[in-house]
Amino acid sequence: MNNVDPQVVVIGNIGIDTNVFLTGNAIDLKHEANFTENLDTIGQAGGYACQAYARLGASTGFIGYVGADWMGEQIRSILRVNGIDTSALFIDPCGTSRTINLVSPDGRRKNFYDGKSHMALRPPLEVCLYAMRGARLAHFNIPDWARLLLAPARELGITVACDIQDVVDPDDPYRRDFIQYADYIFFSSVNHPDPKPVMHAFLHINPNAIVLATMGESGCMIGSAAGLCSYPAVSMDLPVVDTNGAGDSFASGFLLSRVLEGRNLEESVLRGQICARYKCAQKSSSANMITRELLEHYLSVN
Repeated sequence: MNNVDPQVVVIGNIGIDTNVFLTGNAIDLKHEANFTENLDTIGQAGGYACQAYARLGASTGFIGYVGADWMGEQIRSILRVNGIDTSALFIDPCGTSRTINLVSPDGRRKNFYDGKSHMALRPPLEVCLYAMRGARLAHFNIPDWARLLLAPARELGITVACDIQDVVDPDDPYRRDFIQYADYIFFSSVNHPDPKPVMHAFLHINPNAIVLATMGESGCMIGSAAGLCSYPAVSMDLPVVDTNGAGDSFASGFLLSRVLEGRNLEESVLRGQICARYKCAQKSSSANMITRELLEHYLSVN
């Protein structure tokens, strides 16, 4: 157990991602064999986010589940090596969750997720409360069990951020609890070329929230009761090879800057964008996310 109270607790999904890098933009289904590069990494939203915070120097805890299997032990071991508190990393009886990502040459991906028993799990509240003690930020992903910790986090006075991921329907009842409790709401606009109607819908549900839409190469948009504002993407001389974890990197970089360091929105957006852009240049690795030193370097040249 980590003896230092965390600055941030990440609450959500973690597992092993197998990223299948295609040689073209489509799979040849006429033939049995396709030649690809297949790489494994700790992944899923919680896996990327908790490692992002740790790499940036924040004391970090994680609440989630892995299996009692070799993959779960590998995840537990690597998080501990990275200084991430695993005292609330519980056992999923169905095993460690898995994701297969088909990644095209331009870095875009199609995701196939196996969350094991995440829809049925119920974390022990007292252990979770202990793991959240002293934290200033709770960064939520959206496994069903995580909603049980939203109210306790607010009662502890912790700033709540919820990454509700690739939204299809802004009225989706599954995501409503996360929207209602969040101080900061993050979502990918991949299904909405114009994210403004989605942002207005979220602000109607929770007018006190700050809503952030990531828009890939188009940058991002931030909304609040005061209105909406767009920010262009940052320009960095790095390739785009793998977009897995980019949104998690953006959210982690932004929140560390805004909530933990008290920077303004513009500075925090820039820092989040640099974190995300750097992640896109790292092929299938959540271990090589940007460090504090690298972030300051890229800030100096942007």
